[in-house]
Amino acid sequence: MENSIRTTPGDDGTVTVTVLGEIDFSNADEVADGIRDAITDWSPSTVHVELRHASFIDSTGLGALIEGYRAATERNIGYVVRNPSPTFRRVLTVTGLSNFFGLAEEELDQLPTQATGA
Repeated sequence: MENSIRTTPGDDGTVTVTVLGEIDFSNADEVADGIRDAITDWSPSTVHVELRHASFIDSTGLGALIEGYRAATERNIGYVVRNPSPTFRRVLTVTGLSNFFGLAEEELDQLPTQATGA
């Protein structure tokens, strides 16, 4: 099976963990381990989790991102989720995780608004 994450250290002391494809029960442990390994191996100032190439996320995938967040904050390392698709942004907003994951306010402002019926 192809590895669903790529880790790239930055020149600025950060590390980017890029997630490829789906984040679900079949690889959530691998994603969480990849984030933890990036923290342990590189001791970055910030971990960026790049979701531009992620195509799907389920609750176990969210759990993997939360585990990464916990590992980073335990070591006083910044943790930012970047470039989630509009669908991912919506999931992160609805679940209240967008603030934990450092999503920029301007990204949240791009969410489509829904009309609510009474």
